Amino acid sequence: MVARTAESTVQLITLDPGHFHAGLVQKFMYPQVSPVVHVYSPGGADLQEHLQRIESFNARAENPTHWEEKVYTGPDFLERMAREKKGNVVVISGNNARKTEYIDDSIKAGLNVLADKPMAITPEGFELLRQSFERAAESKLLLYDIMTERHEITTILQRELAGMPELFGTLEKGTAEAPAVEMVSTHHFFKEVAGKPLTRPAWFFDAGQQGEAVPDVGTHLVDLVQWECFPERKLDWRKDIHVLNARRWATKLTFDQFKRVTGLDGYPDFLNANVDADRALNVFENGEANYTVRGVHAKVTVLWRFEAPPGAKDAHYSVLRGTRAVLTIKQGVEQGYRPTLYIENKSGANAADFERIARAAVAKLCATHPGVDLKSAGENLGRRGTTALPDLGVDSKPAGAMWQVVVPDKYDVGHEAHFAQVTEAFLRYLAEGKLPDWEVPNMLAKYYTTTEAYRLSHEQPKR
Repeated sequence: MVARTAESTVQLITLDPGHFHAGLVQKFMYPQVSPVVHVYSPGGADLQEHLQRIESFNARAENPTHWEEKVYTGPDFLERMAREKKGNVVVISGNNARKTEYIDDSIKAGLNVLADKPMAITPEGFELLRQSFERAAESKLLLYDIMTERHEITTILQRELAGMPELFGTLEKGTAEAPAVEMVSTHHFFKEVAGKPLTRPAWFFDAGQQGEAVPDVGTHLVDLVQWECFPERKLDWRKDIHVLNARRWATKLTFDQFKRVTGLDGYPDFLNANVDADRALNVFENGEANYTVRGVHAKVTVLWRFEAPPGAKDAHYSVLRGTRAVLTIKQGVEQGYRPTLYIENKSGANAADFERIARAAVAKLCATHPGVDLKSAGENLGRRGTTALPDLGVDSKPAGAMWQVVVPDKYDVGHEAHFAQVTEAFLRYLAEGKLPDWEVPNMLAKYYTTTEAYRLSHEQPKR
C-alpha cells in the first residue's frame, strides 16, 4: 500500500499513545491517509516506545512505511490537540484511565475517533461514552472501536456456519448453568510484537488504569457474542442485555517476572497496594461474566498468565450451541496452538447424513473463502474440555461425531494484520459518512455489558 499525499483525505492524530496497538494501526500505509501524523503526548517512555515502533516500520526491508511523525509534548497536550485540529481522525490507544475523557474531548473538538478497546472501563465511563455517542451523532462524526477479532478466519467461518439453519438449526437459549454461548480468551503478559519482546508500562499492571479483565479483553468476547449470534441486528442495551453475575481474581507475578516485562528495578507506588509480603504482584486481570442477550445465555471468561508455553500464544476458545450442531473453536495442544473450528453433530441424524449436510455448508463457505474443506475429527476432539484451559472446570463428557473445518494457511494472516483490516473498514465508513446502522447501538450494548459486569464483580467477594 502506497500513500498518495496529493489525494489524501484523512489526516491522523495520535493522542497520548501508550499501548502497542496505537503503533499497529500504522504498520501499513493507506492510500487515502497522509503520511504526516501529528502526535500529542505528555511525553515519557510510552511515547518513546511508540515512536520507536513507527520507526521500525519505516526502516524494515520489506514493504517499508514512510510515516512522518510530528510530535508535541507538554502538560497541555490534550487542549493543544483540540485547539490546533491538525487532522480529522484521532487514534486513541493507551492508558485506559482517561480514554473515555480523551474520546469525549476529541468529539467535542469536531474530530472523528478510532479508539482501541476498551472505550470505557467503569459504569461512570459508560455514561460518559453514551453521551459521546450522542454528541458524535449530532455533529455527524464517526466514533468506532478497533474490533480485530472479527477478522480472524475461524471466527468468521463460525459465524457464517451459525447462519445456516440446515446445519446449525437455531441458537439454543441455554441456562445460567449451561450457557448456549461460551467464550474464553487467554492472554500473556510477556510476548513478542512485530518480532520483538514487548515492554509493557507499569500502569498496565494496575487494573484501575488498564481496566479489569471483562471491561478490557472481555470487550472482544462480548463483541463476538453479539456479532456472531445476532449479526447486523440492533441491540438495545436497556432492554436486551441482562448481566446475571460476574467475578474477578488475580494473577500473581513474581518481582523477577515484573522486571522482565517492564525493565523496571522496583514497583511504582501506585502498585504497592497489590504487592504481597513476598514481593509478588497481584494483577486483577482475570474475570468472567454470565449474562443474557435477548434471552440467550452467554458466558465470557478472560485469563491472564505470565508467558505462553513454547509454541503457544494468546488463545481463543468459543462454543455456539445450536439445535442441530455445536460449533467449537479450540486452540490447544491438539490443534498445534492454532485456532481450529469443529462441527459436532447433535441433530439426531446418522453420521453419513450429517456429513453430507456439513459438506454442503462448507461448500457454501468456498464462495467467499475458496479452499476451505472438511475432514473427520472422530469423537475424542469433541469433548468440551480443552487442554488450553486446564483450570476452568469445564466438563469433558463425550460429544457426538465431529468434523474439522480445514482452513488454508493463506487465511491465517495473524493478529497484527487485523489492525490494518479494521482501519481500512473505518476508512470506508468515513468516506461514506456513516457507520452501519447497527454498530453504534451494539457498541453501547457491549460496553454496558462489560461495565455492568465490573460493577457486579466489585459487589461480590474477590477470589
